Amino acid sequence: MEQVLHGLAIARIADGHVLLEGAPGLGKTLLAKALAQMLGGSFGRIQGTADLMPSDITGLHIFNAERNRFEFVPGPLFNDVVMVDEINRAGPKTQSALLQAMEEKLVTLDRQTYPLADNFFLIAAQNPFDFEGVYPLLESQLDRFLVRLDLAYPEMDMELAVLNHYDKPGGGHGAALRQIRALPDNLLQQAREQAAAVHVEECLYRYTILLAEASRHHPRVSLGLSTRGALSIMRCARVEAALDGRDYLIPDDIKAAAPLVVGHRLLLTSEALLEGFSAVQIYREIESQVVVPRSPETV
Repeated sequence: MEQVLHGLAIARIADGHVLLEGAPGLGKTLLAKALAQMLGGSFGRIQGTADLMPSDITGLHIFNAERNRFEFVPGPLFNDVVMVDEINRAGPKTQSALLQAMEEKLVTLDRQTYPLADNFFLIAAQNPFDFEGVYPLLESQLDRFLVRLDLAYPEMDMELAVLNHYDKPGGGHGAALRQIRALPDNLLQQAREQAAAVHVEECLYRYTILLAEASRHHPRVSLGLSTRGALSIMRCARVEAALDGRDYLIPDDIKAAAPLVVGHRLLLTSEALLEGFSAVQIYREIESQVVVPRSPETV
């Protein structure tokens, strides 16, 4: 769980969206609600189903007979923190409705464009691919998630603590959420400014590009890391450096951030999947083959 919380903090500071993968019933929705409460923003939830339509998430224009005109009724996407549960149960058309919102924080409907919240943050939870009734996420949509986090079953001690705390009528989730205090104003902005001020040597940019190029030519990878993916590594690495109290980037920051970024972006060949390889395993192999820069002249 600590790794998931660390990944959420990186994504929020880097102003990106999160893809959560895990079995149902592990507290993904409660985690998103707690984050919204901590950020002091509104929370919206979307349940992915096969019959979910784009207008169910973006909103729609409804005719107002009294005013004799159409008025826009915003959907749940117009919240500060939005949780899309079981996103891969929604069809490709509905998944595509999220693309503009995730990239530009805008929604276009009936040739009119509406801005989303300034701190719009989307957390999408997907079921494992071996579950029935799921649709693979579009490659273009996967690339718009800054990081992917795997939510595993908790350890014995943590699960005992959950049972002791929430074994009440109704679960007691509401009382737990009300105890969460919002972060001080401008704290998130200060964290982003500190991450933006981290100094990056050009050799580290080259190192990231070499990693991306190596992924594009790996025999077990059908779709390698895009330019947006390489940029996402750098954004997360900056946050890693800032969280470590440094104002400069080192290769270890890239190594720490990259697995969060590449896990959903590297698409493996069917042969690699049959052999049991994962995207992170392939990335670690690529990482071991690329020379780590020691100075600006190294790469």
